[in-house]
Amino acid sequence: MSLSAAGQSRLLALAARSIRRGLEEGRPEPVAGPLPAELTARRAAFVSLHRAGGALRGCIGTLEARRSLAEEVSRQAFAAAFRDPRFPPVEAEELAGLHLEISVLDPPEPLPALEEPALLARLRPGEDGLILEDPASGRRATFLPLVWRSLPDPARFLAELKRKAGLPPEHRTVGLRLWRYRAEAFGAEASVAELAASAGGV
Repeated sequence: MSLSAAGQSRLLALAARSIRRGLEEGRPEPVAGPLPAELTARRAAFVSLHRAGGALRGCIGTLEARRSLAEEVSRQAFAAAFRDPRFPPVEAEELAGLHLEISVLDPPEPLPALEEPALLARLRPGEDGLILEDPASGRRATFLPLVWRSLPDPARFLAELKRKAGLPPEHRTVGLRLWRYRAEAFGAEASVAELAASAGGV
């Protein structure tokens, strides 16, 4: 289900305000109703933060639809800014140079346990997000569809996803559990600081 332009704008503003509230109060922005149905539907989502030029500054999300989309975005924006273990917490002076991207996920579909060449042939570069799980170790990782921008080659995309899951790139795909999913990704030219200052609530 695609979001309306108004829904996307409200989510981006909510995510930015959640980061600002995190700086001020150490908690996400609360979500108050009434809300349109597209924002109250349970959806899984990721929120990414990027510096000018596109360098990643934080990315956190969930693969399971557990709460309303508005609440999920508020929580994950806060987590991307302050709880991504790869980065230090965002500081106030950074907000004017940070930009948001939100990915709203469709339900994942399982892929059969194929040998790697057959699996690579089924991937849709630029479209598929991929979840990989090793039942033997319990290790799990995902790449959002937006990762294809920096890893456009399917073989490298898969190798780096294995590495992210703590597996060697040459680990056989047979025996792994795999799912693919699509995501609706959207961002704003305005900075986090500008979005947080925008009028209106969610």
